[in-house]
Amino acid sequence: MGQLPERRKNMPFWIWIIFAGIIVSAIMAVYTAKQDRKLENDWIEKEGQKYIDRMKLEKEKRKDDDIQQGA
Repeated sequence: MGQLPERRKNMPFWIWIIFAGIIVSAIMAVYTAKQDRKLENDWIEKEGQKYIDRMKLEKEKRKDDDIQQGA
């Protein structure tokens, strides 16, 4: 246990830079995945609303056609 700080002192500086790069890369990957998920959910919601609107229009059209045929 006493050798651990000694190992850290003997590590080359470039290893610390690589370690920091790995951590930053992991953080950015999580951040980007979160943004992608939000964009995808927004797109799905928008397309779903288009579908619902189309179904409402079709229902109204059928209702109007039934009324005209019955009259």
